[in-house]
Amino acid sequence: MNPQPEQDSSTGIRLLSPVHTPAEQEILTGPALHFLHRLAVRFEPTRKQLLENRARRLAELRAGKSFNFLESTASVRSHEWKVAPIPSELADRRVEITGPVDRKMIINALNSGASAFMADFEDSNSPTWSNCVEGQLNLRDAVRGVIDFQSPEGKPYRLVPNPAVLFVRPRGWHLTEKHLLVAGQPISASLFDFGLFFFHNVEALVSQRKRPCFYLPKMESHLEARLWDTVFEFAESHLDVRKGTIRATVLIETLPAAFEMDEILHELRNHSAGLNCGRWDYIFSFIKKLSHRADCLLPDRSSVTMDKHFLKSYVELLIYTCHRRGIHAMGGMAAQIPIKGDPAANDAAFAKVRQDKLREVTAGHDGTWVAHPGLVSVAKAIFDESMPQPNQISRLNRVSISASDLLAVPAGDITEKGLEMNIDIGLQYLESWLNGNGCVPIYNLMEDAATAEISRAQLWQWSHHGARTANGNLITTDTVIAAIPGVLDKLRAQLGAQRFDSGRFPLAAQIFADMTQATEFPEFLTTIAYQHID
Repeated sequence: MNPQPEQDSSTGIRLLSPVHTPAEQEILTGPALHFLHRLAVRFEPTRKQLLENRARRLAELRAGKSFNFLESTASVRSHEWKVAPIPSELADRRVEITGPVDRKMIINALNSGASAFMADFEDSNSPTWSNCVEGQLNLRDAVRGVIDFQSPEGKPYRLVPNPAVLFVRPRGWHLTEKHLLVAGQPISASLFDFGLFFFHNVEALVSQRKRPCFYLPKMESHLEARLWDTVFEFAESHLDVRKGTIRATVLIETLPAAFEMDEILHELRNHSAGLNCGRWDYIFSFIKKLSHRADCLLPDRSSVTMDKHFLKSYVELLIYTCHRRGIHAMGGMAAQIPIKGDPAANDAAFAKVRQDKLREVTAGHDGTWVAHPGLVSVAKAIFDESMPQPNQISRLNRVSISASDLLAVPAGDITEKGLEMNIDIGLQYLESWLNGNGCVPIYNLMEDAATAEISRAQLWQWSHHGARTANGNLITTDTVIAAIPGVLDKLRAQLGAQRFDSGRFPLAAQIFADMTQATEFPEFLTTIAYQHID
C-alpha cells in the first residue's frame, strides 16, 4: 500500500476525505493522484470552456434560435471515411448489461452471459465518495480476475471463465468530484473516474490482450468528443500505451448530439467503438433543451415510446451514421426486471422486452442493453434469431433525416395519473439516490437517474407553460406542490412507516419542489442533489 497524505503542496492536490479505508489506500496512491493532477492541469481549462459553450448555445435557443445540422462541418458529413477497424474482441456486442460498480453487481453482470458489461459510475451510481473509490477497487480486482464476494447468508460469488467484456462509464463533463481538489478547485468527475481506472488497469488489460473500453455520457457537441480523444491520446502516451488502444462508445443521449453524430465519430475515429441510443436521457434532453417553448410539451412519459416519429428518426439516423462509418450502432435499455410470484405479470414484462429487442434488431442495431441478468437470454434469443452473424454493420439503410424529423413533438395526453406518477417515481428514485443507491427497482422497472430527470423535467415543463390535463385541469407549480404530500402519504403506506420515516423523503420532496418552482429550468437534478451526499 502507498497511502497518500491528505494534502500535497508540491502538486496542488488536496483530498478532502482522509485516506483510511483499504480501498482508499490502494486506489488513491501517490502515482495515481499525480496522474489525475496532470489530467486536470492539462484539460480543465478546455472542459470549462466547453461548458461555457453549452450555456451560450442554450441562451441562443431561448432567444429563438433553433436546432440544425452544422454548416461548418458539412464536409465531415458528406465525405466518405471510416473509423478505425473494430478489434476482434468487440465484433460481437449483441447483448450488453449495465449496472453500478458495487462488488456483487460486477460479478453477476460479468457472469451473466452478456457480450459486455458497462460498469457505471454515472446514472446508475449514486456518487458518494465510498461508492466511487470502492468501485475503482472492485473494477481493479475484476480486471485481474480476483474479485469475489460473500453475501450475509454466506453465498459465495466468483467470476466464471471468459466473463463479459468490461466497459466503464465515467461521469459526464458537467460533473465534478468534490472530494479531490486541484489548485483549489474540484477535479472533473470525468477525469477522476477515467483516470483512476486507466492508471490502475491499462497494464493488466494489455497483458491479457484486452483493452480499456469506455462509454462516454452526456456529450452535447463534437468538440466535447474532441476533448475526450485528446485525453485518450495523452493518457496512452503518458503510460506508454500504443495509440488507439482505448476504445469508446458514445451515448447519443442529448438533443444537440443527435445533430452531430458524424462529427462525434470523426473526432473519436481512432478510438471509436460506435454510438448508443441512450433513449431515456435523450427524452430528458429533448424536454430540457426545448423547455422554453410552449409548443413543445411532451405527453405522459409512458406514452413517449420508440415508435414516435422524433425517436424513430433519431434511431434511424444513428444506425445509418454508424454503419456508414463502419462501427456499431447500439440499441437502448430494457429496464424490465423479473417479477417473482406473478407469472402472468412476468410473462407480460418479458413480452415487452422481446418486442422492443425485435424492433431494434429489425431496425439494424448491432446490439442492445438490459438492466438485469435475467433478461440477457431473452434479448440474446431475439438477436440470435435475426442476427446470426456478429453484427450487421454491413447493412446500410440510407435515410434522409431532417431537423424537423428530430424535433417533431409527439401527440398524446397529459393526465392526472401521469403527473402523480412523475412525482411518485421521481421521489422514490431521488430518495434512494440520496441514500447512496443509484440503481433502484420501482414498479418492476430498474430505474436510474434519467427516470428522475424526465419526471421533474415534465413537471417543470407542464407547470410553467400552463398545460392542461386530458380532463381540462390546469397544471401550475401550485398544482404540483399541492400533490406532493398526497404522494408522500401513499409512499409511506406502501413502503411501511419504518422504511419511510428512516429515509430522506422530506429532503427529496424539498428538492423536487424547489426545482419545479425555479424560474429557469435547472440543468441537472444530480448536480443539485450532489450537495446532500458525502
